[in-house]
Amino acid sequence: MVHENSRKSGLAAFFIIAITVLVLDQLSKNLVISRFFLHESVPVIPGFFSLTYIRNTGAAFGILAGQEAWRHIFFQTVSLLALGAIVYLFWTSRRDALALWGASLVFGGAAGNLIDRIRFGYVVDFLDFFLGRYHWPAFNIADSAITIGAFVLAFKFLREQ
Repeated sequence: MVHENSRKSGLAAFFIIAITVLVLDQLSKNLVISRFFLHESVPVIPGFFSLTYIRNTGAAFGILAGQEAWRHIFFQTVSLLALGAIVYLFWTSRRDALALWGASLVFGGAAGNLIDRIRFGYVVDFLDFFLGRYHWPAFNIADSAITIGAFVLAFKFLREQ
């Protein structure tokens, strides 16, 4: 019985973290949409960081960007499969704090971007970092959560090897 309670509390923590990421992501994107014009940029730290409203129809860094219907179906399908795989791996793996945080961050971020793709047909990006002429592609809270979660999971699996 203790094992089952532990499994349930782990799953509850997983969804609490994932939903927190999802809510923060969607709130931030709705603020950007409601207060910025498309491509409007507001410097936060001049010469380094701006808030810039971008619509990303592709994957990370705009890969496969475009408006064709197959792209929307492809990205939505891949996102749904990834969400299912994350829950499955979390459910079946040996759970510890790293697995919990890594998987829930990736899940919450992937869900946030999936909601954008379903609602708009694109992902809202707005965090815009640059240094001189070197520019990092704009991203959002969901992308940050996915990246951090993936690094946490990679660290966990490499440490176990």
